[in-house]
Amino acid sequence: MSVTDEKNQVITALLNGSIMSVRNSIPIQANIGKPELFSNALQFQFGVFIGITGDVRGKLVLSGDRQVFSRIGEAMFGMPIQDDMLVSLSGELGNIIAGGLSTNIGQNGMKTDITAPTIMEGITKLLGYDKVIRLPIGFQAVGDLHLYLVID
Repeated sequence: MSVTDEKNQVITALLNGSIMSVRNSIPIQANIGKPELFSNALQFQFGVFIGITGDVRGKLVLSGDRQVFSRIGEAMFGMPIQDDMLVSLSGELGNIIAGGLSTNIGQNGMKTDITAPTIMEGITKLLGYDKVIRLPIGFQAVGDLHLYLVID
């Protein structure tokens, strides 16, 4: 198997693992958009950053409006989530999705671990990565999140 084929298999496993994790974790109908290679600097107002270590190295970034994170939290826990609780929920949502991703790709024999979440608020720009895949996710009556897989 060529290096390119191996990289493509890893990327496919990461995408499929991410999609499965989102669908299993968030109790709202998710409309998954087409994944796209993203070459610009990542720039957003609110999001969560989780490192991925082990056989696959990179980062998972979830970004969206604070209101989208709040509505997802309300769907998950049955109550409005705001202020400090919103920051905590956003980090935990990142943990849940990244943990699910790690578990899902582990079934393909890839051993990974995740780092603690970092919340990014305000104008945030990420630079210095090799490849990024953006996966747009629309949640019915809630709004959109963007899931970025930053591959080292």
